Amino acid sequence: MWIADKWSDYKVLDCSGKEKLERWGSYVLIRPDPQVIWETPRTLRGWKHPNAHYHRSERGGGQWQFFDLPEQWSIHYRSLTFQLKPFSFKHTGLFPEQAVNWDWFSAVIRRKQPDPGHPVKVLNLFAYTGGATLAAAAAGACVTHVDASKGMVTWARENAKSSGLEHAPIRWIVDDCMKFVEREGRRGSTYDAIIMDPPSYGRGPKGEIWKIEDAIHPLIRACTAILSPEPLFFLINSYTTGLQPAVLSYMMNMEITARFGGHTDAQEIGLPVTSSQLILPCGCSGRWERTPDSGCR
Repeated sequence: MWIADKWSDYKVLDCSGKEKLERWGSYVLIRPDPQVIWETPRTLRGWKHPNAHYHRSERGGGQWQFFDLPEQWSIHYRSLTFQLKPFSFKHTGLFPEQAVNWDWFSAVIRRKQPDPGHPVKVLNLFAYTGGATLAAAAAGACVTHVDASKGMVTWARENAKSSGLEHAPIRWIVDDCMKFVEREGRRGSTYDAIIMDPPSYGRGPKGEIWKIEDAIHPLIRACTAILSPEPLFFLINSYTTGLQPAVLSYMMNMEITARFGGHTDAQEIGLPVTSSQLILPCGCSGRWERTPDSGCR
């Protein structure tokens, strides 16, 4: 398992009964987590006195209960600053477990030691509020950020400004990810690295339906066609329980390793729980990386 254990501003304090107790900067939240199927005593003060609590509904969805939480606040990870706010379906605008992937690909980008005139070109699909975009840009990459939600792209740009990266070489694109990739293929555009964080289910800006089980493999295949001749890395994240790490490995080996060589690995990602020393599973990631002896096959 890859563990995001380098946070200072974020902690999973405890988890019990399908909920987790988290500290986001100065604020303590209770949010649902279906992985937490065990029941343990809720002895920490935060369980009784949170700043906000998201309650799931038996009919689906849910709602926030606020006690003492601002409309927006910020937290930091290394040199990055993220603006947070509670919004639909329990989210705050950041998936902190992804920090373990930010650290990985940032190191890969820096090892490349890019020519300032020819930086590593990264495509970030389903880019949400820009965590991966900003990490790649801070490492020296030129990033194309694509998300179907105009609101998410606006939020990502706010995070870029908060992180001092408002003038970094980032293209902000509001578009359906598959359609964008297909157009880039027709244009002959290429990228040295691709990151994707697809939802289990979603809709594009014109109502296009996305179901990960049906769409992920065709998207990986389409992305492979726009990789540069000597790509650097490829990252896929999945929060869908049906897509196990082995499934990500199989698809990446079929489409990427078979063509470019290199090395593929896929594992669960997780967050440490401070009260129990457990690691809370948070989905899985598949990573492909070019190796010194990689070559087109």
